Amino acid sequence: MVLILYLTPVSVYALDENAEENNQELQDITDKKSAFESTNYINDIEILGANIIKPEYVLSKMSLKPGDLYDKEIMQQDLKAIYKLGYFTERMKAIPVKNDSGTVSLKVIIEENIPVTDFTIEGNTVVSTNELMQYLLPLKGKPQNIAAINSAMEKINQTYYAKGYILSKIDSIYDDPDGTLNLSITEGKINKVIITGNEKTKEFVIERNIMTEPGTVYNENIVKQDLVRLYSTQAFKDVNRTIEVSEEDSDKFDITIELKEQRTASVSLGGGIDSATGAFGSVGISDNNFRGRNQRVSLTGLIGSGILMSDASIKSHMNYQAELSFFEPHFLNSDNSLMSKIYYRDLGSYTIPLAVERRFGLESTIAHRLQHNPRMSSTLTAGIEHIHLSEGDGNRITSLYQSKGLNIADRARQLDGGLFFRLAPGLSYDSRDAIINPRHGALASIRYEEAFGLDDFGKTNGRLQGMMKRYMPVGKKSSFALTARGGLKVHGSDMPEIMAYRLGGPYTIRGYKVNGVGTGTSFIMGSAELATPLPFVDRLKVNFLHNLRLTFWVDAGKVFDPTISSVLYDRPIHAITAGVGLKINIPGVGPLSVDYGIPLTNCGPNGSENGYFTFGVGDMMY
Repeated sequence: MVLILYLTPVSVYALDENAEENNQELQDITDKKSAFESTNYINDIEILGANIIKPEYVLSKMSLKPGDLYDKEIMQQDLKAIYKLGYFTERMKAIPVKNDSGTVSLKVIIEENIPVTDFTIEGNTVVSTNELMQYLLPLKGKPQNIAAINSAMEKINQTYYAKGYILSKIDSIYDDPDGTLNLSITEGKINKVIITGNEKTKEFVIERNIMTEPGTVYNENIVKQDLVRLYSTQAFKDVNRTIEVSEEDSDKFDITIELKEQRTASVSLGGGIDSATGAFGSVGISDNNFRGRNQRVSLTGLIGSGILMSDASIKSHMNYQAELSFFEPHFLNSDNSLMSKIYYRDLGSYTIPLAVERRFGLESTIAHRLQHNPRMSSTLTAGIEHIHLSEGDGNRITSLYQSKGLNIADRARQLDGGLFFRLAPGLSYDSRDAIINPRHGALASIRYEEAFGLDDFGKTNGRLQGMMKRYMPVGKKSSFALTARGGLKVHGSDMPEIMAYRLGGPYTIRGYKVNGVGTGTSFIMGSAELATPLPFVDRLKVNFLHNLRLTFWVDAGKVFDPTISSVLYDRPIHAITAGVGLKINIPGVGPLSVDYGIPLTNCGPNGSENGYFTFGVGDMMY
């Protein structure tokens, strides 16, 4: 397209593609004396041919205005500007007419494109026609505008991309003589899904984690979720996907899921220190992809020196624990999981003073992810447990009862154990942005447990407990968390004391020894904690140190209906503490915490105003 200036007895400026013809005409005309002098001023400008587009809009896009000195070059630039609006054909011209006063009346003659009258959209299945029409309807009734149409097409593409349909495209667009615009969309359907790299893992295990299916429209968001699920099975060290145009159908795509398996069987030896078990050693054997079915089997054993940093209420006794567990991530269907375990524990009792506690039990938990809210799960736990309590130091207990004026006959009630069948439904919610060092989201759970006394039905009792935790980001890498927990006995006047709630120690109120705040049939507590990375640690090349967090916290809590143990040891029953700590996440173990807390309230005769160190494995508030 060439912009040509030509003159007649009145000067005319036109935009035309017939360059040769116009050039000759221009040469002939320029031999004549111009009817105008460069000193002519514009008296008025008239836009002719603008029917749908308002003349005022065209005038606003022109540089020349009434009162301006008439200029041929600027007039040509204005014609170009009008054409670039997109509403007009190339057949346009400007005719300056000289008035008797010596001024110029400028007539701009334009021709509008065919107006858009309607739209048709073909090929869309995953995005509704109504949703796409919102970008096209502003064009209706206006002359066709290539720039506006292209902008609408781009918005349609972005709508698909934002929903994850990254292979979709507008295949063609054409107009009918009546002004209807027709769009054809190719959404990018999947021809087949190919799985490669699995040697041990069964094909059905992989397929049940892949929601992407042949015949559906490719969605990058869904595929990413598929890859995360596969990686979360812990059977693979790397998971990728490739996309290729299908040789069978060029409008479809083949998706290849590329897997690299890792060794899933392991033998572990470990040791450490923990306030609850003391100095301990552990051994374990596990397989996270048992029989290639993504089932997890684990056998662990632990021997500990006994609880550390406790008051005189806990019997010094070696801690022996053993557990055999089995986990099925897809029990009956993909929304259910099953965890079963058999366990044995022999330790100085945390709850009953100077008693030795032995537990043997079998427990299974079914978890179901709710379809309407994937972040919420329901659980149902059932199990049988035998609890046996024996006297650890009869002389000291007798002396304690006498000093408090209590009847030593009540000691037998303290040592009540029994055989119980437990049934516990629950709900949990997890919207955390990460399992390790989360900074956004919430964690909440509620659980009711009914313990039926099989050897003495009078010991049957019910307990309700819940927890809420909220994470909020601070700065670029730090977080602030608020936590609330509570539990109460719903019924059971003869509930054994071994089932009482306890506060104090690394997993409840830090800065107190285990049980140092007290034990009772109900409790409430809360915590506020700021966690931040240590300075300069990110410069080190040791990856696990990057998860190290310095914490500043405040804990507060109270037990209700104190047990005999709380009376025997004059425990304060309520407490507020503040302190600092270090938390590091160890792969395969979880968060390891070392905290130092100082009581801000009465610490009791068995506590310390200067506080204590506590050591814990696992999230204190989980």
